[in-house]
Amino acid sequence: MRITVLMGGTSAERDVSLASGLRIADGLRAKGHQVVTLDTARGTLSAKDEKQLLSKGNVVKREPPSQEELTRMASETLPQMLRALPSLKEADVVFLGLHGGYGEDGTIQALLDMAGIRYTGSGHLGSALAMDKDLSKHLFRRAGVATADWIMARREVPGEEQLGRLALPVVVKPSKQGSTVGLSVVKRREELSAAIAEAFRFDDEVMLEQFVAGRELTVGILGDDALPVGEIIPKHEIYDYECKYTVGMAEEVFPAQIPADRAREAQDLARRAFQALKLRGYARIDFRMTEEGGLFCLEANTLPGMTQTSLIPQGAAAAGISFPDLCERIALLAVSQESR
Repeated sequence: MRITVLMGGTSAERDVSLASGLRIADGLRAKGHQVVTLDTARGTLSAKDEKQLLSKGNVVKREPPSQEELTRMASETLPQMLRALPSLKEADVVFLGLHGGYGEDGTIQALLDMAGIRYTGSGHLGSALAMDKDLSKHLFRRAGVATADWIMARREVPGEEQLGRLALPVVVKPSKQGSTVGLSVVKRREELSAAIAEAFRFDDEVMLEQFVAGRELTVGILGDDALPVGEIIPKHEIYDYECKYTVGMAEEVFPAQIPADRAREAQDLARRAFQALKLRGYARIDFRMTEEGGLFCLEANTLPGMTQTSLIPQGAAAAGISFPDLCERIALLAVSQESR
């Protein structure tokens, strides 16, 4: 197949996307596909461009790009995509290696839908629902998937007055970001204002969520199948940006060392969450499991990372699926869904 991989972009997860996209391109080429790589902020990448990025080693920096860096590039994203549409139509399928922002919130999906271009992953509606953590949590509960209590922050109210029914500690995070960008765990009331202000740097909506102590689990969904459950054991208190994208900062165990009935329950809940958000193709659903065995859904990732340290490739490997085979299956799912 002729496949164009979209990557980069202008979200706070730009570096993650570049790392994912380059690895996806390598995986697809290993299966014999003709692959073009396109940074939605900079245009088509040449073989030399790819080589230069790869020569840097780990593309993902220890910290996400600053908001100032992102602002400088943001105005170019959609114009660049519009310029790229003619070349995208030449591809049999577009593989979305984007994360966060326009790439994962349904904007680019809607643009591709209007142009009649096949692409991997969820459609524009499912992408938008999953990106909005507030809406996601409402839909999870409607589907019988437990999720921690939460409230939405207000800019005009002092942080100390915003806890409402929640008890410390709480997680403060942008409502429409990924990779824990702008996220803080707040244990003292006087820390709330600063945490809320930090989260508002990355989004116009901020969520305060009850912290759930326990083990962090993840389930990949590939087509109609739930992949083996994985457990993440981060070096930090939470599985933050540095732990996700720095080798050695987290231990990932696939399959998770949990009772078989609990693993089946997590897989069932992941499928329910996937269906509740109208997702398609593939996704990753994250949970916290309490000491008593209760499972609380954290979020759904519609374009999960595909870097060397990412989780869905590890879940696939535990199911006997190599990385090139995983990439090819995701691309084939996009083609088969289009033909239904």
